[in-house]
Amino acid sequence: MTSRHRALITLLAAVPWACRGKTAEEIATTEAVTVEVAAATTGTLRAVITATGTIEPAPGADWTIVAPGPARIAEMPKAEGDRVRQGDLLVRFDAPALRSDASTKSADASQAAANLEHARQNHARLSGLLEKGIAAKREVEDARKELLAAEAAVRGATAAAANAAELAGREVVRARFAGIVAKRLHNPGDTVDGAAGDPVLRVIDPTHLQVTVAIPVADLARIAVGRTSRIQTQGSTADPAEGKVLSLPAAVDPATGTATVRVSAPAGLTVGTPVQVEILAEEHANVVIVPAAALVREDDKPAVFVVGPDGKAHRREVTVGLETAEGVEIAKGVAAGEKVVVKGHEELPDGATVAAEDAEP
Repeated sequence: MTSRHRALITLLAAVPWACRGKTAEEIATTEAVTVEVAAATTGTLRAVITATGTIEPAPGADWTIVAPGPARIAEMPKAEGDRVRQGDLLVRFDAPALRSDASTKSADASQAAANLEHARQNHARLSGLLEKGIAAKREVEDARKELLAAEAAVRGATAAAANAAELAGREVVRARFAGIVAKRLHNPGDTVDGAAGDPVLRVIDPTHLQVTVAIPVADLARIAVGRTSRIQTQGSTADPAEGKVLSLPAAVDPATGTATVRVSAPAGLTVGTPVQVEILAEEHANVVIVPAAALVREDDKPAVFVVGPDGKAHRREVTVGLETAEGVEIAKGVAAGEKVVVKGHEELPDGATVAAEDAEP
């Protein structure tokens, strides 16, 4: 074999080794990769806490009527769903036992007052005799004790009479506020025992509503009273209603790890309706924002691919601030106006030549 032949064989053998020496990344970048890009913008980024809640009457706008004691319902003119005006008759009970008790307690109070007057006169008489040396000091002390006991008896009897009269006065129940009969649980002629477990009527004011929302404990620190919220009835296509956080919880339910937050709600919704609530948590103004799809992470290090004037996608590590489903705050690493890859960056090598297309808004 001639030296020329040996040189040719050596050259041919070297060719595949030279090809294998190139990395897959270098070979992949010989053709432009099609990607979609979006410009980093400057604006306000808002994070929200989403939870489900229930429409309920606000405090003071919900009234459950219970009989003042064992009684018969003599009159109840309003049906379920009827509107009521303040002062309208809602229920009239017939409670003879209450009236009898009020009469007895009133008589007891009158007797206690008479006993007190007698004790005062006796104490005054004996005090006068003591000054004249006729009565003993012990007699005066005993009279004073009787006077103090009579005064205490009057106070007790007067309070008992007032309570009995108040209960008897509740035989007639009139509306405290304008509203709607939400529930009617008895009818005229029914006998009720007057216990909390035996309600007669429920009246609510539909113009004063709120939403009670169960919020995870971890999110409570992100909520403040007065923060805006959006309320959407489940399954509704109407625009969400606006509300505000009314109060933060005083206690947490250890069984669920949540606490109840109250949010104002617009009038016109039905009590008991489940709703979706978005409560504004953090709000960062005048920050650089990129679409959430632009963010990539390797070894927990956030980065984006920025398309430079050279038509190549350069991987750039960034410092991330607030993150939401709509956008990510870039505190460091990207300037407003720069183009970032939002689609097609999977397996995209650093420095790859790209054919950039603007992503649909």
